[in-house]
Amino acid sequence: MSQLQKADALRRLHDGPRVLVLANVWDVVSARIVELTGASAIATSSAAVAWAMGYPDGQRISRDEMATVVARIARRVAVPVTADMEAGYGPRPEDAAATARAVVLAGAVGMNLEDAADDTDLLDQTLQVERVRAAREAAESAGVPIVINARTDVFLAQVGDPPTRVAHAVRRLNAYREAGAGCLFCPGVTDAATIATLVREINGPVNILASAGAPNVAELERLGVRRVSLGARLMRGTLGAVRQIATELDGPGTYDVLTSLAVTDDINRLLP
Repeated sequence: MSQLQKADALRRLHDGPRVLVLANVWDVVSARIVELTGASAIATSSAAVAWAMGYPDGQRISRDEMATVVARIARRVAVPVTADMEAGYGPRPEDAAATARAVVLAGAVGMNLEDAADDTDLLDQTLQVERVRAAREAAESAGVPIVINARTDVFLAQVGDPPTRVAHAVRRLNAYREAGAGCLFCPGVTDAATIATLVREINGPVNILASAGAPNVAELERLGVRRVSLGARLMRGTLGAVRQIATELDGPGTYDVLTSLAVTDDINRLLP
């Protein structure tokens, strides 16, 4: 598929009837393994990429370094790639636009864009609307109408009193939709009733972050969620396996965990 065809395919994957499930990756080999399970698209995790490159999460890695990893992945998989680009690497609309152009140049066809200025504060809604619009226009000018997955951290950062969060998230995400976002991401929500309300009141496809306590994929699909992603949890699970293997090796000196979890495929054959 051409990049334009991949962009169209990613957009259609948000239309149902099946929910789009994304196990977020951080390098080429993790992307290839996920692709070979039958995944219809590949998503990156900004946190996982940053950790793999030796950076803490939170826009400590540069835009160029992040885009370089995305480009490597996009070149080696056949399915559409959507890139987690944090908060766009700068607060201005021009920064979001530059990030969207970097995504297109990397060969990806989707982009996450957060509205969190830091761990506790959100960007002004009007400014974030301008940033979403600038990213959309920049991608279109570059020739690829990428799917912008506009994220609000109202729940994740616990902004405001709990009873106000649904209305706040809905207001923000609907504004981002009007600015051109193709999907609306609300991480930090796990209870079915709240998820159902968000799906009902948000005017576009909703992305939920899979986590402990959240409904399973089948239930999220039944609730009308159109996209489910793991974020950094796939890498966290992988690192947990590394810790178990190393602990067993340093303790009893056995290899049971390693043997049970090891990929036995010829890894070289996964990297054509």
